[in-house]
Amino acid sequence: MNGPLQSKANRTVLLVFLGLSLCATYWLLQPFIEPILLAILIGILAIPAHRRVEKWLRGRRSAASLLTCTILVSLFLTPLSIVLVAVVAQGIEYSLAVKEWATEENIREFLSTPFVSKVYAWLEEILPEGALTPDNLRSSALSLAGNMGTELAAVSTALLGSVTSFFINGTLLLFALFFVLRDHDRMMEFIRHALPLSRTQEDTLFKEVRDVSKSALLGSLLTALTQGLVGGIGLSLAGIPGVFWGSIMAFTSLIPVVGTALVWVPAAIYLAVTGQHAWAIFMLVWGVLVIGSIDNFLRPLFMQGASMSTVVVFFALLGGLQVFGLMGLVYGPLIIAVTLVLFRLYETEFEGFLDAQDRS
Repeated sequence: MNGPLQSKANRTVLLVFLGLSLCATYWLLQPFIEPILLAILIGILAIPAHRRVEKWLRGRRSAASLLTCTILVSLFLTPLSIVLVAVVAQGIEYSLAVKEWATEENIREFLSTPFVSKVYAWLEEILPEGALTPDNLRSSALSLAGNMGTELAAVSTALLGSVTSFFINGTLLLFALFFVLRDHDRMMEFIRHALPLSRTQEDTLFKEVRDVSKSALLGSLLTALTQGLVGGIGLSLAGIPGVFWGSIMAFTSLIPVVGTALVWVPAAIYLAVTGQHAWAIFMLVWGVLVIGSIDNFLRPLFMQGASMSTVVVFFALLGGLQVFGLMGLVYGPLIIAVTLVLFRLYETEFEGFLDAQDRS
């Protein structure tokens, strides 16, 4: 076998074994892939701040990485703990208030309001006889409130039950983040050298990953937190527990299309049927103009660095949620963005061939 053929055969065998070893490595690390990927994405976003910390500590990389990790943990865990305690406390208080209200007299008074009485008469025609008697409604309300109270009171137990998993994943994330921050330059140098791309192509690819990571992590997270905060303020003004339902609204804002409307629309309906028409109108206006405008302003603001249209982002988020769960809000846009940038690189690299094909 001559030299060129042997060299080609050696490279083919090397690439085959490299592919197999990469598959085996993924299989080995698959149980821990989520904290590792999160550490890489968070590290990409935290690098600018980490540079300042490293400069402040006069180039001591390990100390700077440790301090940056400590700051990030404090910024995340402190407000999360405060909000969690407030949500559980207000939720239990809310369930007790429902129990106190659910008397037969109050239910009859509620059913006698004009709008509710019309809905009640319509439902009586399509539901089984006796399904909507005050006694049954009272039992359902008490059961719902009791279940809510029980579930919320058990939140701390559930957290303790999963604390081992949370601690392990959190520790792995911080461990990986420490090295991502400390050895970022060496890692980037290795990746750039290993990738069979030109420096310009690598810059394009890394910029897209950085921009989409920023938009997916910060865009989704900050939009959800802001909508939950503003929604909670509006609900509190209308006399509805704001911390509890505002937190629920923050989670529902991550759901494409419907989002926060899953909370403020039922709240407006509740206010209307209980005779609080002014507050119902306020809730509708607050939901559409204030809460909705946050989503329309903040999300595009964070997505402006990523070269994806709104419809592509929508399906990336929807597909990511379907395949990966909550983490799909990050993985979905990232996968689509890398695919699009690689396709653009392909168009540039094979421009002459593609033009020739168009002319043929």
